[in-house]
Amino acid sequence: MTDFALHNYFRSSTSVRVRAALNLKGLSYDYIPLSLLKGEQASAEHLALNPSGLVPTLVTPDGPLPQSMAILEWLDEAYPEPPLMPQGAWARARVRSLAHIVALDIHPVNNLRILKHLEDSFGVDAAGKAAWFRRWADAGMLALETRLSAEPETGDFCHGDTVTLADLCLFAQVLNNARFEVDMSAYPTISRIHANCMAVPALEQAAPAHQPDAV
Repeated sequence: MTDFALHNYFRSSTSVRVRAALNLKGLSYDYIPLSLLKGEQASAEHLALNPSGLVPTLVTPDGPLPQSMAILEWLDEAYPEPPLMPQGAWARARVRSLAHIVALDIHPVNNLRILKHLEDSFGVDAAGKAAWFRRWADAGMLALETRLSAEPETGDFCHGDTVTLADLCLFAQVLNNARFEVDMSAYPTISRIHANCMAVPALEQAAPAHQPDAV
């Protein structure tokens, strides 16, 4: 047993973010798989941990903590090395702003429950769901690319030359984009940063393909 248990789904981009952060900080955890396709996140057991019925949920010695962005910031405060946030109020605000393009603009309209609602309530087929996903992914990617390619704080990663909160979000989103065949050719800066993320073992090992429930 470890101090942490991560209730998550291998393909969930929000779960990828948290797995990457735990790996970066060298924190071991029990991997608790939940199949979103089977609705296991809506079980009474999981709802007792996370009433929203979503993943991930990190069970800590202090109790369960839902919501990936809250988990990432808590991990960074409780286990500050290596830091996920830069020094300085402006730098930290910039990193959050970049991360939120993914976490608040792209992901909420493209997650599984939204795609399933489009299918169940409006009869949208697989091709239509993929087109929906690409529409909102492209909107966010364009905003990210515009900023990252122009702002002087961008380095090997989104902010300077070390992984930050913004990179965890970008990294996970680009992995998800590939499932829906988002054309990344218009986003060379994002693609460069993503390649740098994939070269970091802690992040690469957080990718869906390496998880025990990967199918």
